[in-house]
Amino acid sequence: MDALHPRLLVGRFADTFRFYDAVLPALVGAALTRGGPDGPYASWDIGAEGVLMLFDRAAMAEVTGTAGLPADGSPAQDRTMLVSRVPDVAAGYELCLRHGAAPVAGPADRPQWGPTMRTAHVRDPDGNLVELQSY
Repeated sequence: MDALHPRLLVGRFADTFRFYDAVLPALVGAALTRGGPDGPYASWDIGAEGVLMLFDRAAMAEVTGTAGLPADGSPAQDRTMLVSRVPDVAAGYELCLRHGAAPVAGPADRPQWGPTMRTAHVRDPDGNLVELQSY
C-alpha cells in the first residue's frame, strides 16, 4: 500500500520516463510497475511500496484548474505533488480542510485514471499540492 509518495508532474514525459527507468533500478532497486514512455502515467515500486510516480503536467493542470498558468515562471503549473492512498477520499478531504488546507478539486470519480479511482486535491498551508486517492 502506498501510504505517501511523491509524484513528479512533468512536461517532457518520455525523456523523464527514460531517465528514471534507467536509474531507479540501479540506484534503489525499484521496478517499473505501470506505464511507459508514452505516458501519461508511470510508477516504480520496491516490493509493494510506491517509490516514485510520474504524471503528465498538462493533464494534472486540467484537474487542478491551473491549465491557464504557464509551465514555468511564477505563478506556474505545479511540478510536484504528494499523494496518499486513503480509505475514504471525502472524509480525508474534509479532514484536510478542517486543518487549514485550501480546496483545489473536491472528491470525484476518475475512471479515465483507473476503473475505481477516486481523488480529491487540496493545497497544504504552504501551497503544496496534495492528492488523496482510493481505488
